[in-house]
Amino acid sequence: MTKPDSPGVIAPPPLIFLAGLALGFGLEALLPSPSLAGWLAWTLGSALLLAGAALVASFARALRRAHTPIDPYRPPTAIVSVGPYRLSRNPGYLGMALVYVAICLLAGALWGLVVLIAVLALIDRGVIVREERYLEAKFGEEYRRYKGSVRRWI
Repeated sequence: MTKPDSPGVIAPPPLIFLAGLALGFGLEALLPSPSLAGWLAWTLGSALLLAGAALVASFARALRRAHTPIDPYRPPTAIVSVGPYRLSRNPGYLGMALVYVAICLLAGALWGLVVLIAVLALIDRGVIVREERYLEAKFGEEYRRYKGSVRRWI
């Protein structure tokens, strides 16, 4: 049997973030966390939500403009190094993490922030490392140059 042309990520990244949120909200229901001042949670949460949503939108736009799929199970057609990809090799995951933190703050579910540590470790090892290995095998020196010039997160 031949290996499909994909990095073999363990799960769709948005589902990993959603599962983390669900676990964090479950913990919050069982053992409520201390709350932040309303103005602080609203201010930080709103700013992070806007920043994260803008980053996710710009990541999607950059991939669409390059005519390469967003879906990690479909083979990419190009290395994208413009837009948010100039600053981070993983702007979509960074944007999702910002939205995740924003939701936790706005909902007062601080246990979700503890769960985020495991979510990010899973994204790093189960998604990003696999994608990087795949992209290096597929695009060779072009990807190695990009990887050497742009940080993984920020």
